[in-house]
Amino acid sequence: MYNPKRRTHILFSAILISTILLFLLATKNNPKPSKPLHIRRHLQVAKSTCEGTLYPDLCISTLSSFPNLPSKSIPEIISSTVNSTVLAVLHSKSNCSGIKKHLPNLDPLQKLALDDCLELLDSTISELHTCVSDLSKNSASKHFHDLQTLLSAAFTNQYTCLDGFYNTNGKVRGLIKGRLHHISKLVSNSLAMLKKIPHKKKKGSKEVFSEYGEVRNGFPLWISKKDRRLLQTSVNNTKVNLIVAKDGSGNYTTISEAVASAPNVTNTRFVIYIKQGAYFENVEVDKKKTNLMFIGDGIGKTVVKASRNVVDGWTTFRSATVAVVGDRFLARDITFENSAGPSKHQAVAVRCGADFSAFYRCSFVGYQDTLYVHSLRQFYRECDIYGTVDFIFGDAAVVFQNCNLYARKPDPNQKNIFTAQGRVDPNENTGISIQNCKVTAASDLIPVKSSFKTYLGRPWKNYSRTIFMESFLDDLIDPAGWLEWSGDFALSTLYYREYKNRGPGANTSARVTWPGYKAITNSTEANLFTVENFIQGSEWLTSTTIPFYSGFT
Repeated sequence: MYNPKRRTHILFSAILISTILLFLLATKNNPKPSKPLHIRRHLQVAKSTCEGTLYPDLCISTLSSFPNLPSKSIPEIISSTVNSTVLAVLHSKSNCSGIKKHLPNLDPLQKLALDDCLELLDSTISELHTCVSDLSKNSASKHFHDLQTLLSAAFTNQYTCLDGFYNTNGKVRGLIKGRLHHISKLVSNSLAMLKKIPHKKKKGSKEVFSEYGEVRNGFPLWISKKDRRLLQTSVNNTKVNLIVAKDGSGNYTTISEAVASAPNVTNTRFVIYIKQGAYFENVEVDKKKTNLMFIGDGIGKTVVKASRNVVDGWTTFRSATVAVVGDRFLARDITFENSAGPSKHQAVAVRCGADFSAFYRCSFVGYQDTLYVHSLRQFYRECDIYGTVDFIFGDAAVVFQNCNLYARKPDPNQKNIFTAQGRVDPNENTGISIQNCKVTAASDLIPVKSSFKTYLGRPWKNYSRTIFMESFLDDLIDPAGWLEWSGDFALSTLYYREYKNRGPGANTSARVTWPGYKAITNSTEANLFTVENFIQGSEWLTSTTIPFYSGFT
């Protein structure tokens, strides 16, 4: 039967299908107009610049927001990225302050950890501002290693902040970690882009290891001749600015009072002589106290001692007997001690985050986490370091020369580990270099040496990097040499090396077989960790009186 409605429906369907086909054909023949040329060029530059970064999507989105990107040089692009990072740090700092203000019932440890974060974020801002200054002088290549060091320190600060919440319920950590991880990713991208800046490499070095600089006559050249004389000249022949004495014969009776009265942000060396005696106090040399120097009467004679520790409610960061972040700090002939004992776990004697800092003929006494080489460039010569678990740790670019490293008797359930280096990003220029040192047992461990296992190091963070070279390794070192942190964590990403060591513990035939470990015989690779190539020693150690050698012994 004829149905006019059915005929109408068929006709409508045919028209609709024809329309769709015509639309598709038109779309195919006339594709959507492309983005304007300047936008495509902008995106192309962003993608090219971000090649090699660990977080390319974030990098591209960051760079895409910069005006006139194609006209910018690599240093200018990095500078803009660093400025964006500063804004992120300021937001994170505001976030931490807000949490502290609006959650007044937080337990003391979380409040203390927040204080650590605020201090660390301030340090990050300072380091990033210096980076912008170095990038804007049209001499970024000249400041290449300074920029690597500053960005590495800025990176480390975020993880140090989070580490402070390790023994808490995690509430505050959850509120701040997202912003901190964002900052870390921005800094990581800047570190990776930095490699695109042409720069002069030290002879026989790779760029990743050349940050320490040249060493002459036993000291990095960043210690000036004048400072070297100060470190090697007797107290009687040294001009001092202040005297600290327990008996009242000096200007002050405490070290903290003397530090407080020292000038802020000075380019002139300020010397504080600390007379023989035991000073029971916690001392802080903050960022404003630059070019400060402590001189004592000798190891075991001038002693700075305290006992803060994590068991009693302190963060590792804040447990330090002496904490130094003022750049170009020097110390000689002093014992720094944390007397908390092995059962108190993390208890720091000295925490150092001061660039171009050096310690000469000093002693660092503790158990777990004795010496916190937190960040930036540091040098230790003819020092004694005592401890048990991870007792040299941190993320500085640091060289130890002619030092004595003593493992002590730990708690019954503990192992001794000399180092725990904390590099988190593969582009950081940090690491621990131990050269021509004596690695042995302290007097309390010797009678029970066989009851405790002792290792050269373990990977605290993913890209942990440590080398022992030209050193005496005693028989307390376990044949495996190195210890896992947890399962296979970091075993393929760490960088552990041994070179030309001697002594009964130096046999590498039974060492670990991790992908990241190697006993090397090639002097070229080992040379990367000398003072000349690792901490720009040529640029700062010559100004001190600390002896040093630039290459091998």
